[in-house]
Amino acid sequence: MNELTINLNADSKIPLYEQIYTYIKSDIQTGRIPCGEKLPSTRMLSKYLEVSRSTVELAYEQLLSEGYIESEPYKGFFAAPVEELYHLKPAALPVSGKEEEKESYRYDFTPNGVDLRSFPYNVWRKLSKDILLDDRTELFRSGNSQGEYGFRAAVCSYLYQARGVNCSPEQIVIGAGSDYILMLLNVILGEGYRIAFEDPAYKQAYRLIRSLSCDTVPVPLDKYGMRISGLREYDADIAYVTPSHQYPTGIVMPIKRRIELLKWADEREGRYIIEDDYDSEFRYKGKPIPALQGFDGKGKVIYFGTFSKSIAPAIRLSYMVLPGTLLDRYRKNYRFVNTTVSKVDQLIVQRFIEDGYYERHLNKTRAMYKSRHDVLIEGLRPLLDICRISGENAGVHLLLTFKDGRTEEELIAAAARQGIRVYGLSDYRIQKEASCEAVILLGYANLTEPQIREAVRILIDCWK
Repeated sequence: MNELTINLNADSKIPLYEQIYTYIKSDIQTGRIPCGEKLPSTRMLSKYLEVSRSTVELAYEQLLSEGYIESEPYKGFFAAPVEELYHLKPAALPVSGKEEEKESYRYDFTPNGVDLRSFPYNVWRKLSKDILLDDRTELFRSGNSQGEYGFRAAVCSYLYQARGVNCSPEQIVIGAGSDYILMLLNVILGEGYRIAFEDPAYKQAYRLIRSLSCDTVPVPLDKYGMRISGLREYDADIAYVTPSHQYPTGIVMPIKRRIELLKWADEREGRYIIEDDYDSEFRYKGKPIPALQGFDGKGKVIYFGTFSKSIAPAIRLSYMVLPGTLLDRYRKNYRFVNTTVSKVDQLIVQRFIEDGYYERHLNKTRAMYKSRHDVLIEGLRPLLDICRISGENAGVHLLLTFKDGRTEEELIAAAARQGIRVYGLSDYRIQKEASCEAVILLGYANLTEPQIREAVRILIDCWK
């Protein structure tokens, strides 16, 4: 082969050498240039295409490094065997495996929302730049398996001041998301335990534990939270609770029930309480509810926390505080498991906390959510003759319990016809109840105040 007819575009943003490389690669992949075919020399091709010889040499070097062509001394360049090359094409999805298209809604009252428009982009950019400014190779080495000590110390200080958690940095284990933390805890706990979940529950944790072949039982709630009688009835070893703001009902566990729960755990060796403090930062009435862990004097509470709700879900930064017995077991048997969070991300969040940015961000976000919370409650007043509001004053969602006999399915369908997505409490129940009241969850973190007003006006029209 003495020449290759390649239509080069000098005005393209793609460099000329890359255009030559792409053309030849494609011809080799498709067999238009057969295996063993000799390519024109760099001098000859550059003359034919009227480009510099160095441009052609760059293209050939790239093809050579990727294995599309082979070089033989004193003979030239030849097309490599096609069957020895990887040729990755976009795979067409099978008809039965196509991902379902999500239904489009004008307004979505998801209870899991986070307002990313308020994310402190400028501060995050500044901290990231400052941390990466110097060429510090230490940042990219494997770090402490529990998480960097400085970051754990910052988390420890925050937990004590904001949540009343009594711990040391040595007790904290960092992980990429609550799912990872829960899986690691399952490994530490070992086999043969029975874990009780609140019902209705935080289904993600329940599904995860079930998928790990753990023995799980649902314990119904009363107006104070998880029933201690249910723990005894099922002979549970571990209770998974959200005492500061039960998810999804919004129940705040009073001190009397907390003490009862701690006494239950202390009755037998090997009993523990997992306290998931998932959104404790957002409380709009009264003083913050201290963490259950702060009342624990016997080492029975395993405390879970996350920055996903308060900063952003993609941060994927969660942590657990292990009591002494489990900390010893972790260090003895599982400290070889490396942390799943990069040192760079840990250092950014550490600086974010230590420099006061986290506190300012929380204050700003709390005020914003409080305002949306108030707008939502005010807008719902016309519905109060057919429903009651509960679970308000904390978190980023509230509940409407309807008293007019309609089902959740009917209420959800009526809203969907108007382009509004709402959620039923039955989706969070482990044990389905045949004759339970219709309860609708309305989250407000994702919606602006004007959107809330408009969406509520539409809901009133279709539900009244």
